[in-house]
Amino acid sequence: MMPARGLRLWCHLLALVAVGVLVPAGVKAQDSVTMRGTVSEMVALSVSPDARADMDVMGNGSKTLRITLSGKSPVVRVPLLVRSNTRFSISAMLESTTAELVELSVADIHPTGRLVAPNIITGLDVQRKPLDLSRPLLVARGPRVSLGGTLNSPNNALQINVLIHLKPAQSRDWQLQLTFVATPGSATP
Repeated sequence: MMPARGLRLWCHLLALVAVGVLVPAGVKAQDSVTMRGTVSEMVALSVSPDARADMDVMGNGSKTLRITLSGKSPVVRVPLLVRSNTRFSISAMLESTTAELVELSVADIHPTGRLVAPNIITGLDVQRKPLDLSRPLLVARGPRVSLGGTLNSPNNALQINVLIHLKPAQSRDWQLQLTFVATPGSATP
């Protein structure tokens, strides 16, 4: 018969052997972990800080951007910044009693930095259909814009310069409300 001290030593030794054998087997059984999650589709519109000072902008950084403009010149340029983590489309609605919309087009497009998807320019579809003022005008649609960053990052947006040609009523000052709406995904307005 073993003394109590020897028995205790023997039990500790067996416990160490069991831990040495069983723990690695348990760890081996768990050598892969699967995580699942979803990211909400997001598209945000804002006006470039370089925009005209006389633009009254509501909703900067949201899906809907409402701009009030006024002036004498029949040509207006609106520099939109688009950030998205998914496909997007942008439509525009114009409301004015002092001017008639003659043309709405995209003048130029350029990325604002290194966090803009490299295929954005070639993947962008700019609509060039005749104007139908009874429904929203499709300005552009395209693939994901932003590869990272936040809604305020200076290097993850696509700048789309929208050119608006107006015909003022009776050659006077005009005022208009311009609403841009961004839709995530491949939906069209």
